[in-house]
Amino acid sequence: MNLEFWQDKKVLVTGHTGFKGSWLSVWLQILGAKVVGYSLQPHTQPCLFDLAQVSDRMTSIVGDIRDLDHLVKTLTKYQPEIVIHMAAQALVRESYKNPAETYAVNVMGTVNVLEAVRQVGGVKALVNVTSDKCYENREWVWGYREHEALGGYDPYSNSKGCSELVTSAYRNSFFHPQDYLQHGVGIATARAGNVIGGGDWASDRLIPDILKAWQTGQKVVIRYPHAVRPWQHVLEPLSGYLTLAEHLYNDGVSYGGAWNFGPNESDAQTVGWIVEQMANLWGKEADWVQETSLQPHEANYLRLDCSKARSQLKWQPKLDVKTALAWVIEWTKSLQSGANMRDITAHQINQFSLK
Repeated sequence: MNLEFWQDKKVLVTGHTGFKGSWLSVWLQILGAKVVGYSLQPHTQPCLFDLAQVSDRMTSIVGDIRDLDHLVKTLTKYQPEIVIHMAAQALVRESYKNPAETYAVNVMGTVNVLEAVRQVGGVKALVNVTSDKCYENREWVWGYREHEALGGYDPYSNSKGCSELVTSAYRNSFFHPQDYLQHGVGIATARAGNVIGGGDWASDRLIPDILKAWQTGQKVVIRYPHAVRPWQHVLEPLSGYLTLAEHLYNDGVSYGGAWNFGPNESDAQTVGWIVEQMANLWGKEADWVQETSLQPHEANYLRLDCSKARSQLKWQPKLDVKTALAWVIEWTKSLQSGANMRDITAHQINQFSLK
């Protein structure tokens, strides 16, 4: 990633008030980009968006991606060169509770972002962030590659598969590579695995659930201790999104399409292994038990093949999962001690950039 590329670039980030969006917005601010965020208010309190003072150095707009008119007005006013679309209903279990809303946000929200880009013009690169769960999961022991079949068992996973298809249809119909000299827009999708990092308070996510329990002296309840996931620090896929956006900006024909951003194979670990590592890092009174009640379906095994990103983008993970977990604990302990969390967040970003 060329850090100098981002100086003064006009970037629109949807979902900037969320966990990943807040980390990305701080990083873009450090890089000198002119950042505009478009998102609902933060869904949790506390939230990284407030603790890291994300809104202080960007234009932050409260908006719903289901509102096409508002999106069009926002793009018209701020004329972004790069759009990174991250706004989503991002939880599997929530999608069982509210499937219609999940599809409305994740599918029609994607349609609206693409439609706003089509109507307004001026955007040179658009990265739609979907999920590793967009694949038709067959519980393979090898990683899924970008050309594998899309699907998704649950509404969330399926909605991300639909978001991929919507993006492909818009690229073929309105932003075809053969017509690049006319429209000048490079469009790609980015698929990442389970991200971890400081400042995540979302419900029904492993690391937040662990930390919430241990901070109150309780045992954490684990649903699927044998499930394998591709764990990675949040900065890993974000570096992939930034690298991809840069390449799209410079050569939209060669870098359109789908891209995987996952950890090394050795970092695809079981939930139980993650809990034990966290317990060792946290210290005393860190314990867990397995959930015994019936739970909604979740994939047991999921892994990504990131050969394409490694070879064509020269992207690769920097942190192994043990280091990533240590950074999460470091961030959380800093919060407990009353540290300036903007400084702590920026420090971890700078540490990552130097690796």
